[in-house]
Order: sequence, then C-alpha cells, then structure tokens
Amino acid sequence: MNASPTPPLTLDAARALQGMLRTEIGPGLTERELDAVETRFGFTFSADHRVFLSAGLPHGSSRWPDWRDGDPGDLAERLAWPVEGVLFDVEHNVFWHPAWPSRPTETSEALRVARTELKSVPQLVPVYGHRYLPGTAGEYGHPVLSVYQTDIILYGNDLTDYIQHEFVGRASGLLAHATVDFWSYFVEGGPGIDVSLPTPFSPYATTAQEAVDCIRMLALERLIGRRHRPEQLIEAGLTALVLDVETESLPLLAGLSRSEHEQADAVFDQVLDELGLLQDLPADTTGLPWEVARWELVRWWLRLIVNGSLAPGAGGDLITYEGWGALAKPQTLRPLVDQTAAYNDWAAIRLGDREPLADSIVEEARRLLDGPWPPQR
Repeated sequence: MNASPTPPLTLDAARALQGMLRTEIGPGLTERELDAVETRFGFTFSADHRVFLSAGLPHGSSRWPDWRDGDPGDLAERLAWPVEGVLFDVEHNVFWHPAWPSRPTETSEALRVARTELKSVPQLVPVYGHRYLPGTAGEYGHPVLSVYQTDIILYGNDLTDYIQHEFVGRASGLLAHATVDFWSYFVEGGPGIDVSLPTPFSPYATTAQEAVDCIRMLALERLIGRRHRPEQLIEAGLTALVLDVETESLPLLAGLSRSEHEQADAVFDQVLDELGLLQDLPADTTGLPWEVARWELVRWWLRLIVNGSLAPGAGGDLITYEGWGALAKPQTLRPLVDQTAAYNDWAAIRLGDREPLADSIVEEARRLLDGPWPPQR
C-alpha cells in the first residue's frame, strides 16, 4: 500500500534531495545496517525513508538521528517522543482520545489506560528534529508530521515535499492529508493543525476595526490556499457583530447553526462584499499584488505573536512556512526563522528549556513590527 500517488523515491532522487540539506552526508546505510536498526529498536522504516537513508546518512547536527553511530539511549528517546508527548498532555492538559474508554477520575489510572492504548498506535520515526514519518514497512508517500506533544501538524506532503519545504523554502501547492490511524486525529480533528488550515490564534478583537481587520486577514489566508473551518468564519462574524460592525449578512454568518456550516463560505463572501473588502483583495496568486498580500499576512501573524494571541513557536513555524519560504527567503525574516529553528531543536525540546527561546521569537516579532514595512530584503 502507498500513501499517495507520487512515484517511489529513487536513490538518485534521494541524493538530489540530500544536496539541498547544507549539511554533511555520510555513506548510506546498507540493507544489513537498516535491518539491524529496525531489529534493535523494534520498528520499521517506511520505504521512502529507507531509500533516503540508503542514499546517504545526514549528520553534523544533533537534529539528524545518527542511525549508525548515535547514542542508543538518544535514539530510543526520539522514537518514544511522540507517545511520551501524548502522555504528557494526558497528565497535564486533560487530553483524552475519543476512541479510548472513558477517562478514569484518577490521573495515575488515566495514564495507565492511555499507555495501554498507545501500545497499539503506528510508530512514528524521526527524520529531523521533531519531524516524523510513519514507520510503515513497504509503504511510501506518507506526509511528514511535526510533533510536539499533541500539537501535530503536517509539514510536507511526502518526504520529498518536506525536504523542499524545510530546507529550500519551497511551499507545495498541494493539500496533504494525514494517512495513519490515531495520529490523523490530531491533524484533522484534534488539537493539532494542518499547515493549510487557518492560523491557530485566540480571538483578540476589542474594536470594530480590529474585527474587520481579522475578517480581511482570514480572506487573505484563504486566498493563499489555507482552508478554513466554518467555526472560525462564524466566530469572526459573531465577534464583529458584538463590536457593532454593521452589514446585512453579518447576523446570518454569526447565527449559522452546526447543520448550516456548509453555508459559511458563501455567507462570508457576502460579508466581505458588504464591507467593501472584496475589491481590495488580489485577483489571483501571481505577481506583485499576491506578494503584498503575503507580507500583510506576515505582519498580522507577527502582531498575533506579540499580543499573545498566537503561540510563539506556532507563529514562527507559520511565518517560516507561509512567509519566509513563499517570499523567496528574505534575509530580514531570517533571524525569526533561526530563532524558531532553535525553539524546535531536539536538544531544547528534550531539556524542556524553551521559554527563553519563545521570548526571543516574541522580541524579534516586536522588532520587525517597529521597523519599516515591508522590511527591506
């Protein structure tokens, strides 16, 4: 079974991808070495991951797992990280998967039940830092997942798309979907987000103008290909209505029931038209108007980070993916991208010392907002 219709990864294609990494590449793992790793740690590499490691073994950074000479304890921790992250949220953030039996009242018993349930979930195998591929023998084309506790997002349609995204800044125009049981829940129905979905920000508008600005930003997000859940459009409409924004269709949008969610996009378009926002949007996603719109979104995401409506790590990832990469890697955004990478570094995650790194993202966001806009390249 293959997870996507993309052709299998070849050794030549894998070597070409590794040429994009800007890191040291050692000799590839032999079939015997790959089999030994799988036997030692009790998992299987997916077919494309196996080909990638056969072509060459990236090293020179602690973010790359060293399957040949790495510390076994470190590799075991990386393999356990996704499950341990879920257990952390079970203990500290009241997470409970809907397919599990009813949650016990005592936390210790809840953890015991969760551990039992998690023994049967598909293994995730580290690719780089906290980016993971499902470990499914003989399969290829699975999306790459970025995993931090139950904040799990799609970071590439497949291994090739992920490398181009993470290391080249080339965002794919395709929409990826999670393909593996259990982990798909977090991307498509749980607390995690798909990178094509709207910004995971908390409502913040306190004035009519802020509410209208939020509606415009949601429209710009949709223009660049980010899907919206109906609830977010409805919430934006309700916030605007409460703050005395007046249009004929706004009460209709704000009052849509769950059974009417399929109408949200159409009613949202009516609200945009009545607010006079439609004519201000770029006609398509080519040329200068699109670039201007993308910079507008970057500025909005920076504001959300600074005002606390968007978590620094999530905001940094979003700007890296949808801003820095899509805008041909402007140098002015590079410090924020580097700080986000430091925040996502495996060592920082394992040590749990990320608060100062989050603060640095906020400070860089504030610095960018205080300068000219768009910032000079």
